[in-house]
Amino acid sequence: MQLGKILFIEDDLEFSRQVVPHLKNQGFDVTTVASAAEMFSELDHLHFDCYLVDLTLPDEDGIVLIRKLRARSSAPVVVLSGRKDIDDKLAAFELGAEDYITKPVELRELVARLKAILQHFDTAGATTTDVLYVGNYVLDFTRHQAHDANGQAINLTHSEFSLIWVMAQADGVVFSREKLMDAVTTIEGPATSRAIDNLVSRVRKKIEKDVIHTVSNSGYKCGLPVNRPA
Repeated sequence: MQLGKILFIEDDLEFSRQVVPHLKNQGFDVTTVASAAEMFSELDHLHFDCYLVDLTLPDEDGIVLIRKLRARSSAPVVVLSGRKDIDDKLAAFELGAEDYITKPVELRELVARLKAILQHFDTAGATTTDVLYVGNYVLDFTRHQAHDANGQAINLTHSEFSLIWVMAQADGVVFSREKLMDAVTTIEGPATSRAIDNLVSRVRKKIEKDVIHTVSNSGYKCGLPVNRPA
């Protein structure tokens, strides 16, 4: 029985070789990446039920990574790190991490914690979907595509799709430009508030103006009704 899809973000390959086979033997579906760039590449195409995050990565501090994960996903984040400083732990929890496990770790304990967290999220009704209906449009996360009511594909870049997907998933939540900068971060950017404004303008031209609503002095939100498949 598959217990859940886990994205393991860890640059220590020897440690990964110890952890991943054990998690797989226990029923987890595990994908491993060694950098933030690889993580964003996976997030562009797949949903995960849980993120297992090391804090010391070659291209991004893990605390920053948690903030970016939280901006684009509600799935649980579990820190697995050799960093034992209380400030790191507090920062991780303040950003929304569900657990903080320090290395070295007993693998049976890691499995027990992951099972408990995933069970809690499943019981609480936390769900993800690969398809959203936004007004008369269809967003397909797996294919990273949008279609109009006639089934015609709308040509969106990864960043453009990520922008409208994140807002549609949140359905009514207002995103500041700073939060959207985290939420739509991919290998290609964007990295500035101006880039977010340009993305919004492009999405409005490709879909329709009302798909993204500007909230004065606050940011943006999805402007069309959002429905999920039954």
